[in-house]
This record gives sequence, C-alpha cells and structure tokens, in this order.
Amino acid sequence: MPGAETMGDLYELLGVAPGASDDEIKRAYRRRARELHPDANGGDPASEAKFKEVSFAYEVLRDPERRARYDRFGPASFGGGAAGAGGAGFGFDGGLGDLFEAFFGSMGGARIRRRGPQSGADAEVALQLRFAEAVFGAKKELSVRLPVTCPDCGGSGARTGTEPVTCPDCQGSGEIRRIRQSLLGQVVTSVACTRCQGMGQVIADPCPGCRGEGRRMEDREFTIEVPAGVDDGSTLRLADRGPAGPRGGPAGSLFVHLAVELDGRFERVGDDLHTTIHVGMAPAALGTTVTVETLDEPKPVTVPAGTQSGFVVRLRSLGVPHLRGRGRGDLHVHVAVDTPTELTGRQRELLAELAAERGEEVHTHDGVLSRIRSALG
Repeated sequence: MPGAETMGDLYELLGVAPGASDDEIKRAYRRRARELHPDANGGDPASEAKFKEVSFAYEVLRDPERRARYDRFGPASFGGGAAGAGGAGFGFDGGLGDLFEAFFGSMGGARIRRRGPQSGADAEVALQLRFAEAVFGAKKELSVRLPVTCPDCGGSGARTGTEPVTCPDCQGSGEIRRIRQSLLGQVVTSVACTRCQGMGQVIADPCPGCRGEGRRMEDREFTIEVPAGVDDGSTLRLADRGPAGPRGGPAGSLFVHLAVELDGRFERVGDDLHTTIHVGMAPAALGTTVTVETLDEPKPVTVPAGTQSGFVVRLRSLGVPHLRGRGRGDLHVHVAVDTPTELTGRQRELLAELAAERGEEVHTHDGVLSRIRSALG
C-alpha cells in the first residue's frame, strides 16, 4: 500500500463528509470494507490495496486525537510513521480485533471462516400500485426472473451421483495464506482461494443442468403483502427472496420499488389527503351542504353562509393510514367559490339589483341600470 501521504482524502475514501459522526464513519467503513475485502473480490490485488487504504482511513478517523490532527494538518499529521504504517498493517492502534469488530460486528473472539458457499446478490424489481392499494394495502402477485437453486444437483453443482472434492490449492480451507516481511516483522494475510472461490471445494464432474454453478435462471411468482400507507417511491425488502447463492449459498434479498398511480380526486401530502369542491356564488353566500367523495364512502360537508374561496373543511381520520403506528391522516376539503360567467338577461338584472341594494358599484348596460333605478325610486 502507498504511504498515507500519497492517498486521497480520508473522508473521500470512506465516502463521508468531514463533519460525519462516529456512527456514520463506522457504517461507511463497514460498507466500503465489504465491497473491497479480498474475499469478496477473488484476491484481486487492486481491491486489496484499496481495502488497506480504506482501513487506514477508518483507523485514523475513529480516533478523536488522530482525527483532530488530520483535520488540522492533513496528511502531514501522520509524520514518518504513516508510510511505515501503510506498509505494515496500516497503523491499527487497536489491532486486527478492532478491525474485524468494525467490519463484521462483535465476533466473540471467533476466527472468521471464509470457506463455504456465498450468499446470492440482491435484486430489484418495480411494482405498480393503484392509489387505493397504496392507501389501504393489498396482496399483489409478483413475477420475476432470478437464479434459483438447481433442482438437479440440489445446489451442489456436481453431477448426480458425484460430490464436490476438496480443493487441492487450499486443502479445503477456502483461503490462501501469504507471509511477507515488513518493517515490523512478518505479516500474514489471507485471501480467498482463486481456484475454489473460497468454498474449499471444486467440481470435478459438473452438473449438466447448471454447469457446476449450483443454480439456474427461472421465472418465479409469489404473492407479497403491501402494507397500508405506503407512498410512491417506497421500497419493500423481501429477505431470502432474491437470487440464490452459487453452490447452495443462501438467497439474497429482493427489493421491490413501488410506483403509485395518481388519483385525480385527491392530492396526498404525507398521510393527509386534499380535495377541492366547487360551489356557486349564491350557495356560498347563503350556505349549503355538499356531498364529498372520500376513499371510504361519500360524506356530507356543510358549507356555512358567507364562505369564501380557500375555506377548508377538515374531515378527521379519512386520510391515509399511518404506516408506522395506529390511526389515519385527515381529509382536507378545499372550497372554491365559482363566479358565474354566462348570464341571461334576467340573471344580470337580479345581480345588478343585488349590487344596487348593497351599494356596490358595477359596470353594466344603461338600460338595466335605469330599470333598476325606476323600480327602486
């Protein structure tokens, strides 16, 4: 690994901002370490070198004093020990135990076992929902093409009647140990065996159905439960429903991305719904009752006398069910008062008479005004 002074910014290596919290740094390191760990990359030297750089960045930023020095002085804060640390285990103050604890969580002192089938990768699929299905929940049929365990060999990858054999390169351990000299003495590293891909076994006589992979592509159909209250852009994680792992490895997860169709009657804001009703000028002035559509059933809404455009009536618990918790949001009914635009002669006279009665100035035909003045005179 190059000296620390030749590496990029430590925060960039982990993919976090300079103001990241300790928990954010730890989570970022776990994610990056899993991506770059030699076991996950077949012993690729470039990935191994990057893994060491990321680990060095974590060791610096997890220590408050070293992080403070780095924030102040940059790579110069490492002094002469940086390069040496990079070549001899990249400066783990707490030893490899701390590294493995940060990477894998608490291991109780147990040695990490690399051999054996790997888990399948995760997969993604999109699912279209109607508005009401997202609000109230639904059972949906899902069809997806994924790698599944080969039924001919049961996932072993070996032809029926045969079995995998011990890998001659790693002797069944699934890893190759390397010893090298450094400034601090011998350094022992372990990488996944490239011949058996860390499984400890090789296939001498592959299964013809899957060609030794232990899995093959098939269309899968199953029913999923969509919980009430999901929104457009929500994602459901279905554990163990994703692609099967090679050679009998456990399945990964299937992530279902939800796309919710719009409903022209309602606008959703969080768990509340908004709708608009239109009433005429006279009903708004005198008061009326209007039947409003809801997601449950039509409800009567009282429009009080003198209502102005923009008035809102709140109908409690007629919105979207809370996804995490009990109860529902509300339905907000917005009132829009419509001004008539096409009037008969008689309607114009009545409105002009109302305006004159209220002392309101209007622009209308002289004939209409004269008749009104005569009637009032």
